[in-house]
Amino acid sequence: MSANGIQIFSEFLGTLILILLGDGVVAGVSLAKSKAKDAGWVAITLGWGLAVTIGVFAASYMGPAHLNPAVTLGMAMTGNFEWSLVVPFILAQTAGAIVGGILVWVTYLPHWEATENSDAILGVFATGPAIKYPIANMVTELIGTFVLVFSLLAFTQSEFSNGLNPVVVGLLIVSIGLSLGGPTGYAINPARDFGPRLAHQLLPIKNKGTSNWGYAWVPVVGPFIGGALAALIWGVIPI
Repeated sequence: MSANGIQIFSEFLGTLILILLGDGVVAGVSLAKSKAKDAGWVAITLGWGLAVTIGVFAASYMGPAHLNPAVTLGMAMTGNFEWSLVVPFILAQTAGAIVGGILVWVTYLPHWEATENSDAILGVFATGPAIKYPIANMVTELIGTFVLVFSLLAFTQSEFSNGLNPVVVGLLIVSIGLSLGGPTGYAINPARDFGPRLAHQLLPIKNKGTSNWGYAWVPVVGPFIGGALAALIWGVIPI
């Protein structure tokens, strides 16, 4: 496999692990008869932070471990990443997110039938607003992703101890989730929402209801704009 091929595969694998562990904690908290049922928002945010840390560790020895199309776009816009790899990375991230969603379904296989709440089932795979207000929801996603991408760009200017960078990135995700995640569930990653939402659409899940595609543009458009804005502002800062 070529060097570029290895990097592309690393995005697939890292995003798969990210979604398996991230959506996995939501499944544990949300699905009926799970031992983690009702563990709450703090458990979810910690689980997602750890999911990002492990996903980055799993991918970073093979590539940059973006695991997020908005991050890939931001890094390319600031000259930290090759434009020729942007589309392959985004496709690999999305594919990894789909497979990760499928593996969550397999992991919790008996619990879907035991769960009658279709909103809880969809919430395992995809984000949704606490109060439906699409423009405001999009702005929330934009702000969260701006913080994510700008912080990641700032991290490139710091010298972390060997192996510490993924941990700091995980803490960043926890911070965003605790502080900014309440309105929308903080997708801050187009692949993280679109891929598992598509898995939800395709999988034979009892009681699953709709995949709410009418909202699906929000966690895609908001993060892309937020990542792009972070890159643009980063570009005018003298370093």
